[in-house]
Amino acid sequence: MQCLPALRVGAILLALVFPQLAVPTSAQDPGFKISTPEQIKEDFATVPCEDKERLAAVRALFERAGVPPGEIAIDRYKSVDNLFVTIKGASSEKIVVGAHYDKVSEGCGALDNWTGIVTLSHLYKTFKNITLKKTLVLIAFGKEEKGLIGSRAMTSALTKEQAAEYCAMINIDSLGLAPPQVADNMSSKKLGQFTEDLAKEMKIPFSRASIDGADSDSSAFVEKKIPAVTIHGMNSDWAKILHSRFDQTSKVNEMSVYLGYRLTLAMVFRLDQSSCAAYR
Repeated sequence: MQCLPALRVGAILLALVFPQLAVPTSAQDPGFKISTPEQIKEDFATVPCEDKERLAAVRALFERAGVPPGEIAIDRYKSVDNLFVTIKGASSEKIVVGAHYDKVSEGCGALDNWTGIVTLSHLYKTFKNITLKKTLVLIAFGKEEKGLIGSRAMTSALTKEQAAEYCAMINIDSLGLAPPQVADNMSSKKLGQFTEDLAKEMKIPFSRASIDGADSDSSAFVEKKIPAVTIHGMNSDWAKILHSRFDQTSKVNEMSVYLGYRLTLAMVFRLDQSSCAAYR
């Protein structure tokens, strides 16, 4: 697999000089708050290393981000729990941003996938006071590591009419080692190209790769004919760290998570302005 090298100072400085941020002018108001790399780093101080503690920790993280407890929903599908936070838009059309919260037995799952969960919480902080055209659904999926159980349980429950309201799904899985990348074998072709084009527009270091033998929650949406893309931030050392005792907070580069957050933020704004059929 070909991945980008670890983040270097030059690349970081280049990535921070965003021309337009790919967000509408209307977003430039006091309610529009972009998180900093330092704020993102704070959320890795106490990564829960026990799988049984992860769901409660996700809820606590969202509450710290400002989500009222009553607006955090847990959907149970047989043996799996998915956590939802919904920011209602002007229509019932939906953009989903998801990340799995479960982990394998070894390590603390800081990269895989607390980086995705932290990204979700900071997206909420940014969007909570912004009025979007489409409804934004942030989902923390359970049991991804056991075969995409949480995401497939959700998508299999959708009727054809309900699935038509889902315009796009952005899946965040394992940021933290390098700038954002698209996993081609887990992503819709049109949405993958959209992501690459937007990253170039923003001058973010970016790459694409197929990850042999790997899968993630975006595939559950692709199977349902919903456009989906997986964004990760792995470099050539990923196989030595993920699913091992080395997946610890010390391995997380907050700039990788920050760039993934900034790219996803811009994607949501751009998708919100697009036709729901644009990337099908």
